[in-house]
Formats: sequence, structure tokens, C-alpha cells
Amino acid sequence: MDVQIAVAKVKKYATSESGDTVEIIERPAGGISVVLADGQSSGRGAKRVSNMVARKAITMLADGVRDGAAARAASDFLFTERSGKVSATLNILSVDLITRTLVATRNNSAPTLIFRHGELFVHSEHSTAVGLYRNTRPQIIEIPLEINMSACIYTDGLVHAGKRVGTPMNTPELFSLLAADHTLSPDDIANQLLQHAIDLDQGRPSDDISVVILRVCPLTADDHIRTLSIRLPIQV
Repeated sequence: MDVQIAVAKVKKYATSESGDTVEIIERPAGGISVVLADGQSSGRGAKRVSNMVARKAITMLADGVRDGAAARAASDFLFTERSGKVSATLNILSVDLITRTLVATRNNSAPTLIFRHGELFVHSEHSTAVGLYRNTRPQIIEIPLEINMSACIYTDGLVHAGKRVGTPMNTPELFSLLAADHTLSPDDIANQLLQHAIDLDQGRPSDDISVVILRVCPLTADDHIRTLSIRLPIQV
């Protein structure tokens, strides 16, 4: 099987910087993890917070700490640094090659979406943001890796898209339609979700938006090269 990951993100309209941070790391015992953090509010202050949370989680994962423990450590770290006065949402999406499972760890009110066997599963159990309390625990799901399964995690900018003008976005429905089309790449799905949100906000995103798509595809027999591609538009 071939695990493919795509990220699409945009900053809030009229702000200098996105308050979301996305990091990707190879797991020391095999596999890969994506960390998505969204700092409270927006702009540079939110970016500092999300960077702080993401770095702590990434450091723990790099040391071989389990995902849930890494999320709890990131929460306690932010609580200690900011005295419980600042929060952030945190998602960790991992492919664990030891257990051959997909592990989705969530401290985020936005659900984790999983598409498998032609059906959408919305994991929206109550979840608390990190940094507000000690010993904050994440919601964790773990499922076997399977060909044609897809996962989607995102920040609340996608949840709020369109609400300002009375046309709220139905992210689970759109993701389900896109994930059912096996000709679409993770980049296609992430970009279409993001563009739809921007369109609903009439070209002026009301919040920072980040979307992460993970898809498990059939592996081409002669293709064992790992690749990573990043695009960073810079305004001058």
C-alpha cells in the first residue's frame, strides 16, 4: 500500500500570518505522523502558540512516545507556559507500521473524518482543546490500514466557512463525495475542500484554515521511492 498525505492551508483574510502550524515527522520505529495545531485567536500570537504546541508534540513523537502521551505532554507544556490562559487545538494523524494501523488523536471540537468501505465515519466525540487544564486527555481512534481508506483532519476555519454569509459548509458531506472518487489524489481533495471554504467566505477567509488529507492507495510494484513536495507562496 502507498500512504499519501496532502496539506492545504490559508491564513485569515487581512492578517499577517496564519495561526495554524502543520508538522510532519517520520516515526522512529516506522511510519509517519502529521501534527496539526491551531493557536487561540489569529495572527502572530496564535502562530507562536501553535508552534509551541506542535514542536512539543513532534519532539515527543521523535523520541518514540505514543501519540496520546505526546498530546497530553503538549497540553501540560502549554498550560505551564501560559498558566492555563491560552488554548490551542491539536490533532495527530499517524501511520504506525508496528501495528499497521492509522491512529487519529484529537484535542479539537472539529471531528476526524474517516472514509472506508465506501462509508463515512464521523468521529465527533467531545474533545477539549489543549493548554487550559492539567492532564487534558485526547480522543483517540485506531483502525487497521486498508487500501482506499481516507482520513481528514482540519482546523475550525473550515467549520466556520460560509457562516458569516448564511451558507455554512458541510465538510463531512463534501469530503465523503471526494473520498469516494478513487481517481482523486490527496492534493485534489485537500485543495477542493479549501477552495470551497474560500468560495463560501467570498474570497475572504473568516479564519485560518488548514486541511490534512491522508489516503491509502495501491502500491505500484516498481515504485518504492519516498517523496515530499511543499509549496510556500510568499508575497513581496
